[in-house]
Amino acid sequence: MSDNRGTNDEQRGNDERQDHRTVERLVAAWLAETERHDRAAAHEARTAWERGALSEQAAQDLATWVTARITDTGFTEDEGPYVEGPVRITPADKETVHGWLRARGHPV
Repeated sequence: MSDNRGTNDEQRGNDERQDHRTVERLVAAWLAETERHDRAAAHEARTAWERGALSEQAAQDLATWVTARITDTGFTEDEGPYVEGPVRITPADKETVHGWLRARGHPV
């Protein structure tokens, strides 16, 4: 019987890096949109993001934003609504962001 722990650890590391890239991509889009509507809130959230700790309000805003901005629903144009946005966001991306927030103690 072979030991797959190394392979499993490697895969987990790859998944974590991919999740982090997804979160970074979506946080950047969220901050850009927030800045257009509320510069002060965007500055506060960006500062917190750069420190590595979003406030509860910022975390909730991000969770709500990513849920509302899902652009890739899996429906064809005839089956469902098209949501225009600056970035492609899948339901899996939303779950990644929500999981990332939960892992940092934010209720989502």
